[in-house]
Amino acid sequence: MAASTSAGGGRPPGARETGYEPDPHRWRALWVTLVAGFMSLLDVTIVAVALPTIQRDLHASPAQVQWVVSGYALSFALALVTAGRLGDALGRRRIFLLALSGFVAFSAACGAAPDITLLVVARLAQGLAAGFMAPQNSALIQQLFRGAERGRAFGFFGATVGISSATGPILGGAILALASGPQGWRWIFYVNVPLGVLAVLLGRRLLPRTRRTGRADVDLPGVLLLGAGVLGVMYPLVQADSGGIGRLWWLFLAGVAILAVFVRRQRRLVARDAQPLLDPRLFTTVRGYAAGAGVGTLYFVGFSGVWLVFALFYQHGLGFSPLLSGLAVTPFALGSASAAVVAGRLVDRFGRLLTVCGLLGVITGLGTTALLLRFAPVDIAPWVAAPALLLGGIGSGFVVSPNITMTLRDVPVRMAGAAGGALQTGQRLGAAVGTAALPGLFYLVLGGSGDYRGALVTALGAALAGMAASLALALSDWRRDRRTHRPHPKCPDEVAHSPVHARHT
Repeated sequence: MAASTSAGGGRPPGARETGYEPDPHRWRALWVTLVAGFMSLLDVTIVAVALPTIQRDLHASPAQVQWVVSGYALSFALALVTAGRLGDALGRRRIFLLALSGFVAFSAACGAAPDITLLVVARLAQGLAAGFMAPQNSALIQQLFRGAERGRAFGFFGATVGISSATGPILGGAILALASGPQGWRWIFYVNVPLGVLAVLLGRRLLPRTRRTGRADVDLPGVLLLGAGVLGVMYPLVQADSGGIGRLWWLFLAGVAILAVFVRRQRRLVARDAQPLLDPRLFTTVRGYAAGAGVGTLYFVGFSGVWLVFALFYQHGLGFSPLLSGLAVTPFALGSASAAVVAGRLVDRFGRLLTVCGLLGVITGLGTTALLLRFAPVDIAPWVAAPALLLGGIGSGFVVSPNITMTLRDVPVRMAGAAGGALQTGQRLGAAVGTAALPGLFYLVLGGSGDYRGALVTALGAALAGMAASLALALSDWRRDRRTHRPHPKCPDEVAHSPVHARHT
């Protein structure tokens, strides 16, 4: 890449990146990162369908086996911002390949684990590797692409996020069906190994090298503060199934207080012209970043939780197998994948309006699905609801990838890793809230009434409330854009004269 952006800077203050020449391998490099990203996000949900088998085979308690899922999600979220900053400082290719290699090794360790303790440890390490890998994906897109091509690339990235989240139960059920027997669950982890090895080999050949210049200062006290704050907020949520919210509610308050100290420290570092872990001016001076991060966080509260609710309803309420339960929500995954690719081509023209329309589509589709599953005859309800799920999926495709593009479009490329890590941390926090609150609400209604349909409608209603809040924020940002008549940039690679750009170039 003739004009690749170095992680450490090297341009004079206020200079605009010029002489950009497209990397001839950029699209093939993108597919390498998307495959790796798909595996890491898929592992958030794919394991859930195998938990009963894992529990029987390894003689684990319910609390132990829950850590196979929640431990991965927790360590994933803890790594994101730090990993993004390290990618900016040390080179995204280097961090990506190291993290991907670790992910492959720890996937193999998960599959070979002889007992539940080693499986949980391997899952924690696997989640940490995934967290180091994830922010490099969006940062490499910003580094490799410009203008309309960047929107298309983020479209593929958004499709990957949507498909991996929605198809986890489907692929998990399919693997368990093919690898029958008490040890079949191990193939859920082993399947990552050949794909990951291939991605490492291709990544070494196709990903662009970046020249490191300057010092790679990393705010270690900030790393500890951010990690402790995120841990305090997320730990009660990942322990929700064992009463963690009731027992550990005080950790929420402690986590929020620690995060406030973290923000204050980052502001002091900026005032001293030192290098923060996460520059607060991303939220105050980079147009659209704060609103986009909020939209993504609120959307993932509902988006992530509904899949567990559907799985509980179909498998326990209607007696579906894991595979059939996954197939019942396939229309959403198909709609999301196809729409995300199209949305990537349109975001440069329509901007935030795509997110608004997408959220309206998701709310309409899932709301209609809830009504059909509540009132249609039981034997045909899942299939009658398929068109509504398809509409919801199409709407979702117009939410995720345009929101990522609009949120990161004005972030300077050299800060792309930290910005992408913070954005995904918000999404992981939203997902943790959703996956704890929505199934909890489902069980609460079910325990009081024994009505699976009523429990489903109540939980989906809560998910729709989170999406409605996301819609309100997206509408506000869209109206602000219209009032200021802000044009959508043809080459949204830098904000050359913004305070963030000027202080960090």
